[in-house]
Amino acid sequence: MAMKTASKQFRQLDGETNFTAQLRQAGLRPTRQRLAIAQLLLDGRHRHVTADSLAREIQNTGMHMAVGTVYNTLNQFTDAGLLRRVTLHNENSMFDTNTQNHHHFYDDETNQLYDVPAEEIMLATLPEVPSGYDIQDVDIVIHITPKTQ
Repeated sequence: MAMKTASKQFRQLDGETNFTAQLRQAGLRPTRQRLAIAQLLLDGRHRHVTADSLAREIQNTGMHMAVGTVYNTLNQFTDAGLLRRVTLHNENSMFDTNTQNHHHFYDDETNQLYDVPAEEIMLATLPEVPSGYDIQDVDIVIHITPKTQ
């Protein structure tokens, strides 16, 4: 079942859309809400979104979806490996469509993330890991501010 607004972007794969197939391959049932979000986020572009910004974008397409549904779907996509969560401070997170290993610059004034290729940051050493633990990932967020004149 292709959505009206997305019919031009969907390609068929054995009777399924690319987005439907992506969701099923990730172990997610392709509901109407998940397909709408997949259409906006899983089209190959690298983007950074919050639940609020994505809910506004969805609303601008003429579709209504509660922010809670958007947030839950973003978390489901993250758990399934389709997105990557970038925690900025406290509970403030952005979701990144680029799931490859990389880091970020973050501009707090504009709430914008900028990708930094992993190979552009080199860590000489890491601290000793507590007993019984392994390092799962290293995610670096460099906070930036515009230069003053």
